[in-house]
Amino acid sequence: MDYQHLSTLLWREQELLDLLLFKAEEKQYLIISGKNRWLPRIAHEIEVVLDQMRTLEVERGAVTEVIATNLGLEPNPSLRTIAEHAAAPWNDLLVGHHETLLGLVTELRGLSDANRELITSGLAAIDEALLSVRPDEAKTYTAAGRTAGRSHRSVTLDGAM
Repeated sequence: MDYQHLSTLLWREQELLDLLLFKAEEKQYLIISGKNRWLPRIAHEIEVVLDQMRTLEVERGAVTEVIATNLGLEPNPSLRTIAEHAAAPWNDLLVGHHETLLGLVTELRGLSDANRELITSGLAAIDEALLSVRPDEAKTYTAAGRTAGRSHRSVTLDGAM
């Protein structure tokens, strides 16, 4: 059976998830520190890691199908199901991979949610700041090139001032 190949792919998946976690922490640092100029770069780096994970997932799926067929399992079994049917020592190793992957994904989801909240609260703060800045008087230029004040009044929906 191809347990060694599956295990190698699972190790690689753990490395990629760990790298993704690192990138998410970098993103959080950039958001908190206000270094927004680097956010597009970190977003690109995250996308590169996600592309690698998608490619790995296809290969893992193919290897999993071969193992599932050899074990007489239904197509597309979970890693946990394969571990339950695998012989020793692979069963324990696959359970270990499963638990590690679950831990990494859980940590990554938490960090991703925290980053999303930071971005949302930052955007809300910007909106609030923009709404609070209302000039009482806007300056315009006259034909002579001098500034002239022009008052702005609020207009309601019915047209009254």
